[in-house]
Amino acid sequence: QVQLVESGGGLVQAGASLRLSCAASGRTSSTYAMGWFRQAPGEEREFVALITRRGSIRRNELTRYADSVKGRFTISRDNAENTVYLQMNSLKPEDTAVYYCAADVSGVVTTTPSEYDYWGQGTQVTVSS
Repeated sequence: QVQLVESGGGLVQAGASLRLSCAASGRTSSTYAMGWFRQAPGEEREFVALITRRGSIRRNELTRYADSVKGRFTISRDNAENTVYLQMNSLKPEDTAVYYCAADVSGVVTTTPSEYDYWGQGTQVTVSS
């Protein structure tokens, strides 16, 4: 069992920055990847970014980003604190959504929401023009 709690959302103007945090507890050693997803009103939940757990694959740390946020958002992990961050720069109104943190224990990199095993409750990000 893994528990996830997001924080850091808020209301900002276009062009501003926010940093979201996801604190994980429980059987965190079983997680393979941590992902950020978002869901805007009337839209499906979509992939934003992911990062693999250090040591879970025999290569450098792996990150992936949705095309819509690539170059603006950065995902990172604080292993000592069991916390994953999403640094969001140059925010746009279309970034407005509820942002969710998720954990995957499958051992396979995936960007599909249904394949993630644990979810946080979400944090609201609103970007005004």
